[in-house]
Amino acid sequence: MRVGLCTLACPAFALASPATADTSEFLTKALRGDNSEMKLGALAAKQGRSAQVRKFGAMLERDHRAAKVQAGSLAARPQVAIPAAMTEEAQAEYAKLKPMHGPAFDQEFARYMADDHKKDIADFESEAASKDPLAVRALARKTLPTLRKHLITAQSIR
Repeated sequence: MRVGLCTLACPAFALASPATADTSEFLTKALRGDNSEMKLGALAAKQGRSAQVRKFGAMLERDHRAAKVQAGSLAARPQVAIPAAMTEEAQAEYAKLKPMHGPAFDQEFARYMADDHKKDIADFESEAASKDPLAVRALARKTLPTLRKHLITAQSIR
């Protein structure tokens, strides 16, 4: 999961009030998703059989590292704890992928990334349409193109 590449220096990104429970939950989930994508991406970059999977893994790691910095800066303003862990689902997938090699690894990685990014896109679309603080909605809107790019890439590998 994911949080996008937006410019936090813009005054529109200031949170005027403390985070609501929904805002806090969204940011926490997004940050855990970034942790997950970075770790799974690094695994694919190292262990993927095809150059396409290795390149996609590196892209995921890079994009989600940048997204985590952006979301982390935003989360710190309303004092949302920044998680270090992956999601439970991603931890299970990592354990499943770690011993795999060859085409089986590539296929499973692409399948998981396609499914995961579909869920992420739905979450970010919902957040972008929410009544949460402008900065969080803007972050969700700016992240969506990156998530869609990741989904298209995962689907093309499958």
